[in-house]
Amino acid sequence: MANTPTRLALLAGALALGVGFSTQAADAPAAPALVSGASAGMLAETCAGCHGTDGASVGPASPTLAGMDAAYFTELMQGFRDGKIYSTIMGRIAKGYSDEEFELMAGYFHAKPYVPAKQPFDQALAAKGKKFHDKFCEKCHSEGGAPLTGETKAKEESEAEEEEEGEEGGEEYQILAGQWTPYLVYAMEDFRADRREMPKKMKSKLKDLITKEGENGLTAIYAYYASQQ
Repeated sequence: MANTPTRLALLAGALALGVGFSTQAADAPAAPALVSGASAGMLAETCAGCHGTDGASVGPASPTLAGMDAAYFTELMQGFRDGKIYSTIMGRIAKGYSDEEFELMAGYFHAKPYVPAKQPFDQALAAKGKKFHDKFCEKCHSEGGAPLTGETKAKEESEAEEEEEGEEGGEEYQILAGQWTPYLVYAMEDFRADRREMPKKMKSKLKDLITKEGENGLTAIYAYYASQQ
C-alpha cells in the first residue's frame, strides 16, 4: 500500500505550487510519481526540513549535503530506495523519487558551498584526533575528510583504482570534516553493527585504531572533524 504521509506531503506541495497531478488509488502497489517537470531546486527543497536550506544541516543527527560528490549522492539515494543501504526513514522517503530526480538533486547539492557545523569540541582531544586521522583515515578520507574537488578527487580516484581494484568505492567521498558529531557517531554505529556494509579497508583500519587507541581514539577523531569549522 502506498505510504499515506508521503502521498499527502506530495499533494500539498503540488497544490502550493499551483501544479496539478493525478494521484493513485490508496491500494495501488506503486509509489506515486512526483510533480512532472520539477526543477532541481524544487526537488532539493523537499530535503530542507531535515538537511537544512541548500543542504546546510542545522543538526544534530542529519548530515550536511551541500558539496557532496554527485555520483556518491545518487548511489546512496538509490541504495536507500532499493533497500540495499540501511536507514531509519530515508528508505521510505527515497521511494518517491526516480533516478533522474536523484541526479538533479545530486547536481544541485554538489554545487552548493559546504557549510561546516558550528559545534563545541575539545581542542586537546581534537589535536590527538588529527594524528589518528592522519594515521588511520587520511588515505581514503583525504584533506582531513573535507569535500574533494578537481585534481584532488581525480588523484584519489586513480590511486584507489590502482591499489584496490575491484573493491567497492565511494566511501572516500563522504564529507567528514565539519559534519555534526552525533551524525558521525550514529553512522559509525550502523557500520559496526553490520546494518551498513563496511568497506574492507575501513574495517581493517578501524580494527587497528580500536586495538591501539581504544574507543577514545574514535572520540578523538570525532573531535578533530568537529574542530574543522
